[in-house]
Amino acid sequence: MRVHSPVLAEQFMNQNLSLNVELGARTYPIMIGTGLLRESGLLDPYVGGRDVLIVTNDQLVPLYLNPVEGLVTGSRVKTLVLPEGESAKTLNTLNLIFDALVQHRFGRDCVLVALGGGVIGDITGFAAATWQRGVDFIQIPTTLLAQVDSSVGGKTAVNHPGGKNLIGAFHQPLCVVSDMDTLNSLPERELGAGLAEVVKYGLLGDAEFFAWLEAEYPGLLQRDKERLQHVVRTSCEIKARIVAADEREQGQRALLNLGHTFGHAIERCAGYGTWLHGEAVAAGMCMAAAFSHRLGWLSTDELARTRHLLAHLQLPIDPPGVPPAEFLSAMSLDKKVIAGHIRLVLMRAIGQAEVTADYPEHDLVDFLSEQFVR
Repeated sequence: MRVHSPVLAEQFMNQNLSLNVELGARTYPIMIGTGLLRESGLLDPYVGGRDVLIVTNDQLVPLYLNPVEGLVTGSRVKTLVLPEGESAKTLNTLNLIFDALVQHRFGRDCVLVALGGGVIGDITGFAAATWQRGVDFIQIPTTLLAQVDSSVGGKTAVNHPGGKNLIGAFHQPLCVVSDMDTLNSLPERELGAGLAEVVKYGLLGDAEFFAWLEAEYPGLLQRDKERLQHVVRTSCEIKARIVAADEREQGQRALLNLGHTFGHAIERCAGYGTWLHGEAVAAGMCMAAAFSHRLGWLSTDELARTRHLLAHLQLPIDPPGVPPAEFLSAMSLDKKVIAGHIRLVLMRAIGQAEVTADYPEHDLVDFLSEQFVR
């Protein structure tokens, strides 16, 4: 059961901050603003009086649970509090959601609400995709990384010891509610992790946005609300356009993985949760830029600009010390490996990226050896 509310969506479009992910009958709004969690009944047009399970973690309960419960009126609302962090993004944790749905006898007309960062959003979305062959869910991202990336586009998953996000499904939400006020409680590391994904959008397809970030990064680190709203809106606009053109990653959507093949290997080799996802992506993007430079694709100046911006944002720009062979093995488990070839997103220039496996394998081996000998 999928409920649409064109009137409510239009209300937020008029604020010039929000936008739609255009997917035909499954089109949904990304609402971006300040104080959205104080809007009583905001989710009623999407929930329609159905049973609701809010999935969150213990750190967010005292901050946002009561306001989110107020977004839904006239429904049976239950809450499930999950463990926090990437290490909890497992099948065992997923079963806790299924246990709660069984306990409360939630049927196919229920709605799951993901209140939290990328881990909560991914695991709740995957539960929604698989509970009784698929039920609706709503994303309420409370981290910058989730607001600009993981809450948008319908990718849901859990990790496996063999790799990140190996078990998952495409399942689009009914709507996304990004309240800038939730960023007030965000730890500094989490803010930086989100900014890494913001930089990604500039690198893969918007050189002007990248230049804007180079000029405005001090205000972002100081949490200037107007600048943060601008980066959330711009990032979501870029991602929504790509997802609308390639929902299931058959082509250009793979560009959104810039830095991720290297980054996921960093996370796996370091141990899930040691590096935040955005931190690993930041170092992974630097590795992608450096490999692009090695192949003669990216200029020395643009490689330096990439590293400098991420360093200014207080993000890691080099990988941890790992045996090169171990790192290559971790990369080979990535979902973007096809017929034994590791597909990478590489850069021709800032704002121009492409997906390719057309590079000499020995170049990648030599590159990794150089990266990890410091």
